[in-house]
Amino acid sequence: MRRADNRNTALDYEVILLAAGQGKRMGASRNKILLHLIGKPVISYSLKTFLNDPACQHIILVTQADEQDLLAAMIKKEIKKKRCPITLVSGGSERQYSVFNGLSALFDLENIVMVHDGARPFVNLAQLKALHRKVQETRAAILGVPVKDTIKRVVEGIVQETVPRETLWQIQTPQAFYGADLLAVHECAQRQGYLGTDDASLIEKYSNLSVSMVLGSYENIKLTTPEDMLIGEAIVKRKRS
Repeated sequence: MRRADNRNTALDYEVILLAAGQGKRMGASRNKILLHLIGKPVISYSLKTFLNDPACQHIILVTQADEQDLLAAMIKKEIKKKRCPITLVSGGSERQYSVFNGLSALFDLENIVMVHDGARPFVNLAQLKALHRKVQETRAAILGVPVKDTIKRVVEGIVQETVPRETLWQIQTPQAFYGADLLAVHECAQRQGYLGTDDASLIEKYSNLSVSMVLGSYENIKLTTPEDMLIGEAIVKRKRS
């Protein structure tokens, strides 16, 4: 771990920005975060949002090892002013392993750390600020939105029950924790060979912390399929207009 000099670590945060996916469901020949969305790489949208947040003091960009030079060139081209340092780290074979690798690059484990999927380009500053406030209160906070559709539990093609949706939320990123807490649960998961669906699931399983929910936005979508790219284009056009 590196310790940052002259930083207000009680209030600032670092972010692990995950960009090591392969985009198989996107049907693309390269990493989906490098695909262009209205003329700009997908990853550049969230990267710029974090760079515009004064509380963000360090961006850890987790990438595929063979794409680091490409990402570095993209950053140089797309990011004119780097208000805080950007560190490139190689990812792992699973998302969880990529987060673990990112934790090794933190300035200080006592810092707040956010974990964000680079394929979610539409997180905004208001959401970052709300999440940042909440994690200082509760030590674990995540973004999400209430489920709008009817949800049914299905086994082998047969509906078993309709699940009450009043308590169901669709979870997004960023997710925010303190570095030491997140590292501890990742180490527990690694020892037991457990793969969680997100970082909050590790906190739920291996710590006594309660995870707080912060209202996100239905626009904070994850670009996974070609159809998502069409929705993303519509969101960018609406924001620009």
